[in-house]
Amino acid sequence: MYEALFQNIGLSPNEAKIYETLLSSGEVSVSVISARAHVHRRNVYDALQRLIDRGLVSPVFQKGENVYSAVNPEKLFEIVEEKAQQINTVMPDLRKLFEATPRHEAAYIYRGVEGFKNYMRDLVRVSQDTYFLGAKALWFTPGVPRSFLDNFVKNSQKKKLHYWTLYDHRVKTEKPEALKAVRGEYKFLPPQYSTPGVVDIFGDYVVTFTSVSVGNFGEDGMIFVMIHPELAETYRTWFRLIWDLCPASK
Repeated sequence: MYEALFQNIGLSPNEAKIYETLLSSGEVSVSVISARAHVHRRNVYDALQRLIDRGLVSPVFQKGENVYSAVNPEKLFEIVEEKAQQINTVMPDLRKLFEATPRHEAAYIYRGVEGFKNYMRDLVRVSQDTYFLGAKALWFTPGVPRSFLDNFVKNSQKKKLHYWTLYDHRVKTEKPEALKAVRGEYKFLPPQYSTPGVVDIFGDYVVTFTSVSVGNFGEDGMIFVMIHPELAETYRTWFRLIWDLCPASK
């Protein structure tokens, strides 16, 4: 049930199976572990030793065949925190490497919810006024943790980012809470101009979303990112034209 979660924090498939088996089995022998976890006996020994090294399993020495038990799963938090600390230690150097060769022209694709979160990180990192065309309150997409969104808003406010938003008219009725949550100025596109797409412009970035619905980017969504100064300025100019033509929000 939890094998995928354990693998996400660094356990191998066999380690994940064995650790979950031990959590529900108490003190058991290698032969029992092998049978219940469906891992060949000779592979159980190596996986157990790695789990012991990680502090997730304790051996219980006794006469005959030794038995093993899982350590309190609170230990998993320590493992995750240790990984985060390791990354924080080198993050300044990683940022320098990334920023040493800024992208003046590029095109690439973000996919899925993790890609969507990368797009949101780009918004904060670039730290320029942002123009949202056909906005659909995608920041409130299911699967984006509330803590991530709160941290995003906090960093945006800290950098005093300003947003100009032309909402899809459906947001008014389907996701009205977005109007208060997202700062800045906004208007609504007329109903006859609703589309399944969104275009965001910030700095040298032009970011296009396709086939999205109000308040939901989707698990398999795609984001097309283009980085080009002239292209971004062109889209900003078109945005201003549409903004001026749209009536003020009531």
